[in-house]
Amino acid sequence: MSLAHAILVSLVDCPQSGYDLAKKFDGSVGFFWKATHQQIYRELTKLEELAWLIPQTIAQVGRPDKKLYSLTDLGRENLKIWIAQPCEVSPNKEELLVKIYAGHLISPKILEKEISRHQQLHQETLAIYQEIERQMHCGSQYLPETLKYTYLTLRIGIKFEIAWIEWCEEAIAAIGEKIDFN
Repeated sequence: MSLAHAILVSLVDCPQSGYDLAKKFDGSVGFFWKATHQQIYRELTKLEELAWLIPQTIAQVGRPDKKLYSLTDLGRENLKIWIAQPCEVSPNKEELLVKIYAGHLISPKILEKEISRHQQLHQETLAIYQEIERQMHCGSQYLPETLKYTYLTLRIGIKFEIAWIEWCEEAIAAIGEKIDFN
């Protein structure tokens, strides 16, 4: 996946400024695709040159003009083509796992502390996801079509965080020699 596609997906429902997109990447989309504000603005320029986006300039008093970007028909068609294509499983790049792989080189207490810290971070993210789920009122089995797909991405996020929390518990117990893997 490219940043271009993440931006196009973010613009499907409503026009947004570069600033709005950057905020969105710091929140919802940012849970599974990271981008800096600078990367987003560079990509918006490229997408505009490809005619996949069209900006609408809005004059502001006391501030620079604001550009609201919308998908063009060409952008929407390219997005549909991309969505329909098969994709590969993304490789997992997790620094903590690389450190644990060679964990025998340092004190187990250091690793336990770092794993506990990661467990806390995953618990905090899980709480955020669960709050989003609560706000979406997802208890209903019938969600509007657009919310159904958003909810599916939220569900994998929740399951991912739960798996990490459980693994952290297992790893801490194993490092402390409290469990046997047999």
